[in-house]
Amino acid sequence: MHVTHISSAANPRLKFAKSLKKRRNRRKQQRILLEGHRLIADSMSAGFPPALFFFTPEAAQAHPALLQQAADAGAQLLSLEPALLGEISDTVTPQGVIAVAPLPELPVGQKGLALVLDGVRDPGNLGTLLRSAAAADADQVILMPGVTDPWSPKTLRAGMGAHFRIAIREAQTPDQARAWLQHHAIHFANARGECAYTDVDWTRASALILGGETERAGIVDGWSDVIAIAIPMARGIESLNVAVAGSVILFEAARQRS
Repeated sequence: MHVTHISSAANPRLKFAKSLKKRRNRRKQQRILLEGHRLIADSMSAGFPPALFFFTPEAAQAHPALLQQAADAGAQLLSLEPALLGEISDTVTPQGVIAVAPLPELPVGQKGLALVLDGVRDPGNLGTLLRSAAAADADQVILMPGVTDPWSPKTLRAGMGAHFRIAIREAQTPDQARAWLQHHAIHFANARGECAYTDVDWTRASALILGGETERAGIVDGWSDVIAIAIPMARGIESLNVAVAGSVILFEAARQRS
């Protein structure tokens, strides 16, 4: 197992990894940063092995099997001290392993369940929704312009491997999203919706639209036969966090489909 030691912040591979902290560079290079042993292991198990694998001496002792797996997958193994790892880390307490991996592109499934997100700007909420969509066996998640970057380190960590298991599509316009979903029944989650989410027939091809942390209905303009649905709530509570609401509805769809 060949290991190269990095001792300078001027190292070109370290500088390349650092450049991927910016969204525009991730898109240009079609590469992402994965931080933490679990996320890196998830990427490899899903068939997206890293090209570069950075690790501290302490991490090498703690996770020898992960290093061997990365080496077997063809990754360049790059050891460095914690201070240099901090140049590319996005966490307060790094786990000591960071990888550069290809941005995954998965085919859209054929089971007929889609999630459309508009106005979701919190990386934690987006990652949670991606994780719930994958767990509920949705085919795809469509992101409208203005949604936070799905490939940012924070969103990747919140997704906990979901990025490697569900198709993520970024629509440039509402018309493009509508074209992708022309055979789906469209449901828009709205606190004032007249139809309870449990009354929807989720066994047919269906799309769930969520409007983000601040409710937005613009996404449904021009979409015919949109059904506004709500989650009935007690004690005067008006709405739920977007990730919670989306997860509740997605798992009702999964329950019906099972």
